Amino acid sequence: MKKSITFIILILALGGYFFMDGEITGKVTETNSFVADIGDVQVYFCPHEDCTSALTQFLETAEESIHCAVFELDLPEVQKVILNKQKEIDVKVVTDNDYLYEFNYSFVKTDTWGLMHNKFCIVDSKKVSTGSMNPTVNGANKNNNNLLLINSVTTANNYEDEFQEMWSGTFKKGNNVKNPSVMVNDIQLEMYFCPEDDCADKIEEELEKAEQSIHFMTFSFTHEGIGNTLLLKDLDGVHVEGVMEARQVSKYSRFEQLSYQDIDVIKDGNKQNMHHKVFIVDESTVITGSMNPSAGGDSRNDENLIIIRDSTIASEFMEEYRFVKGEALDK
Repeated sequence: MKKSITFIILILALGGYFFMDGEITGKVTETNSFVADIGDVQVYFCPHEDCTSALTQFLETAEESIHCAVFELDLPEVQKVILNKQKEIDVKVVTDNDYLYEFNYSFVKTDTWGLMHNKFCIVDSKKVSTGSMNPTVNGANKNNNNLLLINSVTTANNYEDEFQEMWSGTFKKGNNVKNPSVMVNDIQLEMYFCPEDDCADKIEEELEKAEQSIHFMTFSFTHEGIGNTLLLKDLDGVHVEGVMEARQVSKYSRFEQLSYQDIDVIKDGNKQNMHHKVFIVDESTVITGSMNPSAGGDSRNDENLIIIRDSTIASEFMEEYRFVKGEALDK
């Protein structure tokens, strides 16, 4: 007797897989596929939501393993959980070599050059935390950030592959992500790892799909191609507006270029940092992750990028955008 299919799958790309009862059962030869998975996505916005508790509770659920790739790690609550779990289960951490002093233990490794700029953890090879938030005091309590908690085995496997490359000493290069497109219930995710997956190209391709609006919140925005894409979409009649971190506005940033072309771009009002790396397309798609839209973020750092196609999650990011813009206008 054949097992029943537990959810409907649309197969759109070459080499896609389909799932039955939550397991891969075969390979198809269509085009443009996604892997269907069961799970959920939760979003938190720091500092006005309790990102510390959300992340520590997420890590506390680990029963077999915690693998983290984090730029820096000085948040005491997270340090405590990781140290306690390390006594019981498999715990490994990769961090940037400039921040090893914050969390220096035998189960921690560093990169050798450039920035290891990721901010993700994988728990039990089943779920992932990611977003713009470094697990630091400032990242959780002072800076504007987003934290995503994703329950999805396929997503976790993608991040685990990237983690294992870095753990084995492969930085700033590696294999392309195996299953970049994942449908978690009704939420479509695309995930990429820089520089091997050409993340800036993926951002530009997504922005080019905009028909009505693009809203952005960016810490460091220097990438010429992404800036030019915004200018072209503005000329096409798409409404473009954004908030940029004030301390990062310089002769290298896209601020003056966008402002000169009458795009509504303003400097943030957080006394600390507006640390998001977010684009919202047509209020239905969100681009975020660890990667700043910069040349370094695209080609010189280890980064991750995630694209979320879901109107409900996009509405949460739009609410955050209005909050951040409100802070900027009130300063």
